[in-house]
Amino acid sequence: MALWGGRFQTETSDLFKALNNSLGFDRALVIEDIEGSIAWARALGRAKVLKPADVSKLVKALESLAQRESDPTTAKINAATDEDVHSFVERELIALVGDLGKKLHTGRSRNDQVATDVRLWTAQAIVSLRQLITRAIESLVTLAEAELSHRTVLPGYTHLQRGQPVLFAHWCLAYVEMLRRDHERFGDALSRVCVSPLGSGALAGTAYPIDREALAKDLGFLEASRNSLDAVGDRDFVFETLSCIALTGIHLSRMGEDLILYSSSEFGFIQMSDRVTSGSSLMPQKKNPDAAELLRGKSGRLIGNLVRIATTLKGLPLAYNKDLQEDKEPLFDSVAHLSLCLRIVPECLSGMTLNRDRMHAAADDGFSAATDLADYLVRAGAPFRDAHHLAGRLTRTALELAVPLHKLTLAQMRQVDTRIGPDIFKELSIDAVLAKRDVVGGTAPARVRAQIRIAKAALKAMRRA
Repeated sequence: MALWGGRFQTETSDLFKALNNSLGFDRALVIEDIEGSIAWARALGRAKVLKPADVSKLVKALESLAQRESDPTTAKINAATDEDVHSFVERELIALVGDLGKKLHTGRSRNDQVATDVRLWTAQAIVSLRQLITRAIESLVTLAEAELSHRTVLPGYTHLQRGQPVLFAHWCLAYVEMLRRDHERFGDALSRVCVSPLGSGALAGTAYPIDREALAKDLGFLEASRNSLDAVGDRDFVFETLSCIALTGIHLSRMGEDLILYSSSEFGFIQMSDRVTSGSSLMPQKKNPDAAELLRGKSGRLIGNLVRIATTLKGLPLAYNKDLQEDKEPLFDSVAHLSLCLRIVPECLSGMTLNRDRMHAAADDGFSAATDLADYLVRAGAPFRDAHHLAGRLTRTALELAVPLHKLTLAQMRQVDTRIGPDIFKELSIDAVLAKRDVVGGTAPARVRAQIRIAKAALKAMRRA
């Protein structure tokens, strides 16, 4: 059933229908469309456009329709051939209440209707994504706490070259920080999603005395939109949500990259569980970190969807344009794939086996304490730039002799600088190197333990939110 057509004399072509019709993807909004319709029926009642008895009848019919469509065994929308979700809901409503169903669209346009539907759907999607981010953070904090008790260390890298040793718990908490920012970012975006465009009409506002603030509250929104032209054409909230999704995907991609590297034979720090890996159809010995690779790979899809909506929006004149029909598929797709990625993170982390001895050996390779050697010389009175140069000379000497830095003899060290004393060897131990990073955000065990406490407190706040 078309919701328009009075001025048209001929039928639309099948080709145009294939291009124009959106039920194939906007059927995902059926419950939101019904919720918006219930709120609109009540708003029409408050405005004395509909009689109380008619409002009651409409609401009852819409609620039964929502119950039917929320159950996959009774839902009819998947087999429907209507132009869009709005046409489907109106047709089904008329089938239930007759001509009264035709009154529901009084003062309403599909323009403000679809904008409302997408905002309702997006708000719930953000709530769900924030819950999944919380669970991913919980898995990282659990792993950090367990590995802190083992004092598990690994090399910290810059430029993918070994830099300084860090606690593995510190590595976990780095991703906790990223995901905490993502959680906050989604929460901030949610405040801009929860603005009601309903009552904006096609572009100029409705001609009926609708209490739009009361309508917004009925829908669970924070406020009504302030400009009808902007409200029906605004998809900033879709772009912002996709931006949050893309950045979260980038963070998960970085985690996936670390896990891929650490599980390789060349690193050998971890082994991924059989539950999140696959084998080769040709090489029997292979164990491929597919879950981690897909965490990395999905980020391209999420970034691509952000670019899709940006390209759609960039040249649109006010107010509504049919181009905006292209907002839904990238949104639905990104939410689905980020949800899947976030759900796999706890399974990847909880089933992971760590090779702590190999990690420790790599972290304590004899050169990762070169910075601490320079710091030692600074405390002995050398300017840092000179100390840096002297530590570099000693590193070169060790490399030429093919021994770790801490295996140089005291005499060999003193040939470079006589301020070096026998206490240098304790200064270069991995425990000493870690303990000296005793600043807020540092990798000293006490600081990491404090950060775990802070992360746990943040998790409690996230669960409440």
